[in-house]
Amino acid sequence: MIRNTRPFRVLLVLFLIGAFSAAAVFYYPNALSQLTYAVERGKAEVSKEQLQTASDLSTAFKHVAKALRPSVVSVSSVKRLQATQPQIHRFGQPHAPDELRRFFGDDFFDRFFFDLPTPPRGFEQRGMGTGVIVSEDGYILTNNHVVDNADEVTVTLSDKRQFRAEIIGTDKPTDLAVLKIDANGLAAATLGNSSALEVGDWVLAIGSPFGLDQTVTAGIVSATGRANVGIADYEDFIQTDAAINPGNSGGPLVNLRGEVVGINTAIASRTGGNLGVGFAIPSDMAKSVLDNLIEHGHVERGYLGAMIQDLNEDLAESFGYEDKQGVLIGDVLDDGPAAKAGLKGGDIVIELNGQRVESANELRNAVAATKAGTEVDLRIFRDGKQQNVRVEIGQIESSAIVAGRSGSVNNDLGIKVQTLTPEMARKHGIDDDEQGVVVTEVEPGSTAATMGIQPGDVIVSIGGNEVNNLTDFRNALQEQDVEKGVRMQIMRDGVRRFVFIKIRR
Repeated sequence: MIRNTRPFRVLLVLFLIGAFSAAAVFYYPNALSQLTYAVERGKAEVSKEQLQTASDLSTAFKHVAKALRPSVVSVSSVKRLQATQPQIHRFGQPHAPDELRRFFGDDFFDRFFFDLPTPPRGFEQRGMGTGVIVSEDGYILTNNHVVDNADEVTVTLSDKRQFRAEIIGTDKPTDLAVLKIDANGLAAATLGNSSALEVGDWVLAIGSPFGLDQTVTAGIVSATGRANVGIADYEDFIQTDAAINPGNSGGPLVNLRGEVVGINTAIASRTGGNLGVGFAIPSDMAKSVLDNLIEHGHVERGYLGAMIQDLNEDLAESFGYEDKQGVLIGDVLDDGPAAKAGLKGGDIVIELNGQRVESANELRNAVAATKAGTEVDLRIFRDGKQQNVRVEIGQIESSAIVAGRSGSVNNDLGIKVQTLTPEMARKHGIDDDEQGVVVTEVEPGSTAATMGIQPGDVIVSIGGNEVNNLTDFRNALQEQDVEKGVRMQIMRDGVRRFVFIKIRR
């Protein structure tokens, strides 16, 4: 019989270890504490080595700040009011709406638009923002709301030199503008590839918050592709937690290679200060707008001529579509590119030129960035099967109605409308057989707002012409001279009345 001696050996080893430890503590009372200290010292040495990584990151921040310093400018604007008699609040209330508080340049909004009486003739309203030099000969990229309707714009360089700036062009749908100063040999920033950004990438925001020029803050990319924020018509924002505040508008968002990957535009805040949620226009979008404004003075955008909307599970299922990714066409405009290609309401767009489209905003931005006259291939789902459709993209005129996420927007009047459907009619307490376009949004302070037009109003005629749908609305407005004035008949609470709208520039 073989005896198992393994348990005995284990006990012997444990006994010897205990004996040696007891002896060590007896003869060397500090041995245990010395051993503990040695372990802590080893950890400290490892941590010191790791500190080099943090030092390297800090050094990168410093180099980026120095590299961009001569390219970042402060932008101040002046608007001279011509009113001769007191008027009530332009927005009909003593405080700015919360959605406008998200924009930068509180001086611009608080003092430009929200004084109780209209100031006397000669009063100057001032705004502050930031810009970034994009060419050695003086072209500067900034936000539209920094210089919108300004009579005078001044640019201050990092060396305190000041230049009177010319507004080359503005683009309200993206909230971008291009300025030009008479200077040469300037340090132009490099516009990087914003599509390469990933959540977690380090970025720096540079600008003049509260008039404190050349302020640099650091953070990470919190999200990309943010849309439906309600800031601009074309949205594809970079979200960042880099501290940005009023006055940062138009300043650059920069990666650690010193490339401008975004133009800081807005913050989500109930107080007007930084809460760690800021938005920047991607550099890829800014490049396109920049080139168009320099070359044409306005932005030429592609036009599909279709009302599009996001899919949800219920809608997809109702069409027999087993996926939620895609864009639903709600309606097409008569004689528009979509109608000419045979697209119709109920079609679901799956791909554009072989690239999957997941949202209405994504498709809308892609079409807008496509040059007019270009043929694109759409893969659509219709009647239970997929098919390919080729569409020749049209062009949106600068004064045309732009198909949007909640209908169509007329930038002159400041309203968004949709063709009145039976479902919308019931929602607003209107007879199912009523026809027209329903106002879904009214831009605060716009011409329409000053005339009392409200969301839910139904426009039934323009200039004596009946308006039965979005196409009628678009065509009727194009035939009118809105600067001379246009008569509209609207219906509210079942009662029709006329309004006369005249745009004063």
